[in-house]
Amino acid sequence: MTSPGTASISLNGGQRWRAFWVCVSVAALTILDLSKVNVALPSIEKALGAGSTQLQIVVSGYVLMFGLALVPFGRLGDQRSRKALFLVGLSLFLVTSVVCALAPTIEVLIAARLVQGLAAGIQMPQVLGTIQQIFVGKERGRAFGLFGATIGVATAIGPTFGGLMIAVGGVQDGWRWIFWINVPLCALVIAGVLGLLPRTRRSTPGRLQLDPVGLVLLAFTIVTLMWPFLFTTGAPTDDPRRWWSLVLFVVFVTAFTWWERRYAASGRSPLVPFSLFSISSFRNGTLVVTTYFTAIPAMFLLTTLFLQIGIGTEPVFAGMVSIGFAVASAITAWFGGSLVARLGRPLVVGGLIVVLVSVVALAIVAYTVPAGVVEYAMAGVMVLAGAGAGFVVAPNQTLTLAEIPTREGGLAGSVGQLGQRVGTAVGTAIGLSLFYSTVYREKDGGGDALAVFHDAYAYGMVAVGVFLGIALLIGVIDLGARRRAAQD
Repeated sequence: MTSPGTASISLNGGQRWRAFWVCVSVAALTILDLSKVNVALPSIEKALGAGSTQLQIVVSGYVLMFGLALVPFGRLGDQRSRKALFLVGLSLFLVTSVVCALAPTIEVLIAARLVQGLAAGIQMPQVLGTIQQIFVGKERGRAFGLFGATIGVATAIGPTFGGLMIAVGGVQDGWRWIFWINVPLCALVIAGVLGLLPRTRRSTPGRLQLDPVGLVLLAFTIVTLMWPFLFTTGAPTDDPRRWWSLVLFVVFVTAFTWWERRYAASGRSPLVPFSLFSISSFRNGTLVVTTYFTAIPAMFLLTTLFLQIGIGTEPVFAGMVSIGFAVASAITAWFGGSLVARLGRPLVVGGLIVVLVSVVALAIVAYTVPAGVVEYAMAGVMVLAGAGAGFVVAPNQTLTLAEIPTREGGLAGSVGQLGQRVGTAVGTAIGLSLFYSTVYREKDGGGDALAVFHDAYAYGMVAVGVFLGIALLIGVIDLGARRRAAQD
């Protein structure tokens, strides 16, 4: 068995870091498209006459296809050329961005976004698999620190970037600029892959093993789990029958688990080796990041909605509130990547506490600070939240993959990314549902408009706080287990 810290092909320091920066560029491009499109939905609605359900699919369809592609292409990257998959995913992402920018109807835009999500799911597993493979020890911690900083910046700055594109392109067609900007960015990253990314692995000889039955069962498992959450908006028109898909989820996840264990017992390579979850660092780290990402995207979305709809802040300025989060998380993620080898899980637990305190502070600020000043107060709290967040994502990624063999790095990273995508869908659905259901209920009761949005934001942030509390609890449990193991 390949040890966790052994790369398949030896690279010198310059080659490793060139490969790393190419990977980081791919990750930033992929994550940026998750958040920057949100601010364009009102413009898309006006330009294409889209309904609320169609607008939801523009966002959620990308997330769904992203999630569906992660595990199979993570497995494929572990067995074949990651560089080739980078090129396939980036080329497809570029083409679909052009189709999105030119879309004459909402149906064409939806179809292009679905394929764009697939392209994102092809790329992301190769990023984590490559980093896991080419770095070891403290250098791996630093690499994941920089990777976490990049993810933090891309996630937080997406709304600002999208708002800026709308401001440049105008209300009618500014949303198209959000997709056009992907074209030169993709071209630059493709050039980097071709010119700077060395071959980081040799293809595994023999037949490709992808477990087709497991692949189908996993796809149905993901779709039936995410479906009701992807179509939850909090509006009275939400169809309650969507929740019946969770019954099918239980059926498919049971069938998938049975099949994968049977497949592994036959001596073949399952799509998801459940032996990975017997490694406590991987299992607990994956649970931490899943619950964390159930909270954080919802926090950004709720804050933007409160400022835009409740206070009347322009989209570009509402998005700029999160810039402090991006900068602070980038700085602390760098330090976190260097400190994690020495401090370990306590670093993640401390970061989660800071983020949780910040969420409570955001709700208090929304209630107590008057309009015109509240944006600046929230921006200040976001700096604190970002400082804590930088000690969560990157160090947790390092701890999660520390004991994973490099030959399974792409697959293991894909499982974590899948948890993030499912968490994002669930968290934003619950946050939106609480926000809009409060708005509809209290507006019908004739309440003061600003007070209504105060309450809506507070209820949504309660869900954010609960999920962060769960992540913190898992982190504390993992910390206790590690200390007991060290004493034995």
